[in-house]
Amino acid sequence: MKVTKVEVIRSKEPIQLPEPWLASWNSPDGTPITSMGFSFYKVHTDEGIVGIGPDTGFYNPSILIGFDPFMVGDFWSKYMSGRRAGHSGYGASGLEIALWDIMGKATNQPIYKLLGGGKDKIFVYAATSRLLTIDQHIKQVQDAMDEGFKAIKLRLHRPNPWDDVAVVEAVCETFGDKMMILVDANQNNPSNEYQFWSRQTALRVAKKLDELGVYYLEEPLRLNDIDGLAEIANSVDMFIAGGEHAPTIYDYKEHILKRAYDIIQPDAVMGGNTGITGLKRIANIADYFGVQVVPH
Repeated sequence: MKVTKVEVIRSKEPIQLPEPWLASWNSPDGTPITSMGFSFYKVHTDEGIVGIGPDTGFYNPSILIGFDPFMVGDFWSKYMSGRRAGHSGYGASGLEIALWDIMGKATNQPIYKLLGGGKDKIFVYAATSRLLTIDQHIKQVQDAMDEGFKAIKLRLHRPNPWDDVAVVEAVCETFGDKMMILVDANQNNPSNEYQFWSRQTALRVAKKLDELGVYYLEEPLRLNDIDGLAEIANSVDMFIAGGEHAPTIYDYKEHILKRAYDIIQPDAVMGGNTGITGLKRIANIADYFGVQVVPH
């Protein structure tokens, strides 16, 4: 089987959102969006099987033409690993995901079975994305509980970190042990009017959240402050998570060796250099060192 054609499919009309949306990681100076679009790859083969993958902006999708989808590991090594010269690490994860889709369709198997099997149950959490008032966040948590969720992730990114803490404290006091609380500080996402947390601030906030019983704190410092992350991870009982912005899987090496993260969160799409192959590789490495993996 060989790839014969790659198409980029884009939405014809913007999708209008029900209300303006400003993500916490773009606050406080971002511009709310009112619509959005989408695009994806359609990868065709000489056997009529078509694979679908998200458009990750690879500069030349036609480079996939002629590849055998079952040689996805070779494609990943050449164009995504970040270790080799040339085109390596240029954002081809959407194409790589489409190859996995083709393999699944060709073998009539779900991809999780091609990866070696999985669990019949998985613990899930509801994720929030905006900075709201305390009352609005409490309603969010109640709504999530009513839908059957047992965990929810709250976002932090207010100019005053203690305003963030006040929201988490109010939610924890309201719901107690009835809801597991996860927190994302988004410290890899600066904005013009926002100052990154210092190590001292991050540690003080982490200790307070630990007292409140928060399950994990995500991205309390920038990705490259490995020593600072390790200090926080070693100072609290709750888990420290992060890593979604790592350019390649090899950027997790020092984080794992220094125990900077208790939970690493590789993203199969964002950055374009991980894909499904990369997720499997980093999961195997993390497992060896006793580090948990929760894909972003």
